[in-house]
This record gives sequence, structure tokens and C-alpha cells, in this order.
Amino acid sequence: MRVIQANKIKEVVSNLCKDANFVLRSDVLLSLRQACAKETNKKARNILKAILDNARIAKKEKLAICQDTGLPTVFIELGQDLRVQGDLMLALQKGVEEGYRKASLRNSIVRDPLARGKSGYSPAVVHVDLVKGSKIKITLMPKGFGCENKTQLKMFKPTVSVEEIKKFIVEVVRNAGPDACPPYVVGVGIGGTADYACLLAKKALLIKLKAYSLKLTAINKLERELLFEINKLNIGPMGLGGKTTVLAVNILTHATHIAGLPVCVNISCHALRSATEEI
Repeated sequence: MRVIQANKIKEVVSNLCKDANFVLRSDVLLSLRQACAKETNKKARNILKAILDNARIAKKEKLAICQDTGLPTVFIELGQDLRVQGDLMLALQKGVEEGYRKASLRNSIVRDPLARGKSGYSPAVVHVDLVKGSKIKITLMPKGFGCENKTQLKMFKPTVSVEEIKKFIVEVVRNAGPDACPPYVVGVGIGGTADYACLLAKKALLIKLKAYSLKLTAINKLERELLFEINKLNIGPMGLGGKTTVLAVNILTHATHIAGLPVCVNISCHALRSATEEI
């Protein structure tokens, strides 16, 4: 069995905090450039250019892409043939604290959600999946709360039609309007339990934004239909109208119970940030 020191994981997480907050994902950048090239609304095009300029300057000057540096959410894929020597969870939390502090990123976490109080750098939210192999894959997503506050879960009856599900997803984006800094990326989780559908929706935001091929699966077809329907809302970049309300719709599904069908929608603002490293 392979052994890795917890301190190595702390070091990697610390660096991921900077990468995720300073450098916009290449797939998101490409999608923004394509949207800017296709946009005919002058205001919308100017906003998209400003978003691209902001990303370029943030990378060059090592500045946060957005003032809301989010609630750091860490996704771990832990190989079953890897043993971490030391405290894995402590290493993850210390890595986030160190990364955010060293990069002068905003401390946005209140330990007590009701009493609130002074904000700090931790604890981050951590999700761990056991996988085959002897490596550990670490992904850090700083999730801003302007868009996180627009998350919605609906427990449908098992007899619901796909059209009713599509209507719910479109309405979530319509209700978000310009409040969460469009153009958005929409993550959708379908199936599992209520909590698992929410996790799937968040994980769907980690999927690389892609062009749809001619050979579509049923889920690809649904993603494309939703992209078309949502972009007809004319909310546009920063709510000023235009063709680009969303850059992409990503859906993940899971088996569920015969008596229900959970559907969760998790929206990301245009600054969809995440960074990954495998050790």
C-alpha cells in the first residue's frame, strides 16, 4: 500500500486555494470567449469583454477573480490502496486556512450559522469518495454565496414528466434573474436522496463545459434543450439582456427510490472556479 504524508496534502490544498481564486478555468474562459463572439447585444458583449478582462488581470496580478472568495468546498477522491499518514481532515482544513491567509483572500466563514460572529478561514466543506487505486485527487471549489443562495431542491412524484422537470429548472434560473451575476453555469442533480441530489448538482459544476456532439445521450439532449430554453429568457450577462444567460447546463443522475424523484439545481455565477491536483 502506498503511503503519503498528511503535510503533503496540506501543501497541495494551500496552493489549490490560490489557483482556484486567481485563475479562471480554461473551459469557462473558452465558453465566455465563444459567447462574446456570438453576442449581438452591444451591452451584453461589453459585459462579456469586461468579464474576460477581469479574468486576465486576476491571473496576471495574482488577484481574486471575485471579491466573494466563497465557502471553500473540497472534493476528495481517495484511492483505497493509499494510506494517509497523519490526520487527513486536519490537513485539508489547515491547507485551506494557509492558502486563503497567504493569498489575502476574504475570510467568509462563520463557525456558528445562527450566532454568526466574527468570520474566519475555516472549516471548509469536505466531501470524500473512496475510489480504486493508490492516488488522491483533490479538487477545491470556492463557492460564492450570491449564486449558492439561489439553490433549489424539489421532491417530485415518480410520475413526473420530463417537461415538468425542465419547467422547474428553467424557473429556478428565471427566479435567480440577474441577482447571482450571469451568465451562469447550471448544475443539476437528479435522483438519489434529497441530500445526494444536492451533492450531484454541486458536482455537476465540476464537469468540463463542452460542445455537444451529434450523437447525444438522453441526458445530453436534455442539457442542450435546457440551455436553449434558458437562454431564451433574455436575462443576459449581468441581467442586461442578450443571448447568453447560461454558458452550460450540466446534469448528473443517480438511482433513486420507486416512490420519489429528487431534483436539485445549483447555480454558479460566471466566475465558476475550481482547481484540481492528483497526487
